[in-house]
Amino acid sequence: MKVLLIEDDREIIDAISLAFKIRWPEAKLVSTRLGQKGVEMVESESPDIVILDLGLPDISGFEVLQQIRLFSQVPTIILTVRADEADIVKGLEWGADDYITKPFRQLEFLARVRALIRRQETAESETLVYGPLRLDATTAQLNYNGKDISLTATENHIMGHLMRNGGRAVTHSSLAEAVWGDDYPGAADSLKVHIRRLREKVEEDPSHPRLILTRTGVGYLLAKPD
Repeated sequence: MKVLLIEDDREIIDAISLAFKIRWPEAKLVSTRLGQKGVEMVESESPDIVILDLGLPDISGFEVLQQIRLFSQVPTIILTVRADEADIVKGLEWGADDYITKPFRQLEFLARVRALIRRQETAESETLVYGPLRLDATTAQLNYNGKDISLTATENHIMGHLMRNGGRAVTHSSLAEAVWGDDYPGAADSLKVHIRRLREKVEEDPSHPRLILTRTGVGYLLAKPD
């Protein structure tokens, strides 16, 4: 398993390297402090996952992500001090699979890396149908009322879990475990951002959703088909 770390903070590089060395010694870690070099290494090193900082010395991490997504769907986690919701939404919108803010807990960080890798390894050919929704879970393509919608990997897992539980409320904890393998602190807030992005893609009026509903204090559910 090869991990590409695009990060310019020496302390963060050392902390991540130590975490992998102790708890995931079979993983190989390669790194660069430059964003443009990171883009090149995605192609030359063929990593299994990319960990990407946003504040790089040459180009923005957002630009790195955008360039990577032109030729690769390698799982990518943004790791940054920037915790503004606008940045989180932008990262997810541009193709990040997860978004973790610094400072981070090492065990939680590794758990989320493992969950993302496991999701890629266990992807199966599956088509889900629920009312007017049809999801090809293999390609992350959703068809809703005849409209084709491309989903991110995380949106794909969220929608798939909601469709498998069609019409029943799915708790925040259950949804977090389905997506990341663990209900980590802050998972509910991350889910909120992903649900918001999903609504913007599928709802006619995202501010007044009629498909992806919120069950206050519990979680989310899909509206029952007419």
